[in-house]
Amino acid sequence: MPAELLKVSPDAPDPATIRYAVGFIGEGQVIGIPTDTFYGLAADPFNLAAVQQIYRVKGRPENRALPILVNSVAQAATLARALPESFYKLAKKFWPGGMTLVLEASNRLPLRVTGHTGRVAVRWPNSLVACALIDQFEGPITGTSANLSGSPSCSSGDELMEQLGARLPLVLDAGETGVGLASTIVSLSDDKWHIVREGLVPEADIREALA
Repeated sequence: MPAELLKVSPDAPDPATIRYAVGFIGEGQVIGIPTDTFYGLAADPFNLAAVQQIYRVKGRPENRALPILVNSVAQAATLARALPESFYKLAKKFWPGGMTLVLEASNRLPLRVTGHTGRVAVRWPNSLVACALIDQFEGPITGTSANLSGSPSCSSGDELMEQLGARLPLVLDAGETGVGLASTIVSLSDDKWHIVREGLVPEADIREALA
């Protein structure tokens, strides 16, 4: 049975629609949602059954960590063991937006979410839909790309339905994201940093922010 496809405004998401979607997350299910980059798979990162379901839906190797979406710096801090000064500089400059920061994971975060690496990838997306879901859920949600592992990322609800519609109960459709680039992933450790994946934020801007 294909997923329910529910339209949602990217600029003014209907609270009732958001509450409906959060109900699925609260029940331990995985849903498709729009973000400011590509569409993602949202679930409760503290629910191990839901996390396992994400790996099954994507066909993703379990040694790869699941990115987590937050809607504040304070919320990000609850997921990390310690935040270096570089985190605050980059978060202040590029959040909300297209930068994912990889940090030492807090002990409260299930090891499976980190892909058994002990590191967590965190992002505050510039997406009213994603942030409204986090608000209503009252906690962070997963934000891994909504696509079969190895397949192209989805920039529309229709593309998502084509790839994963038979594997999800619900897809929130906000139309085309229109960005075409993933977030830049930056790994932080003490006073060191390196780019894991180039994306929306260029290296020159990162160097300037950390100067």
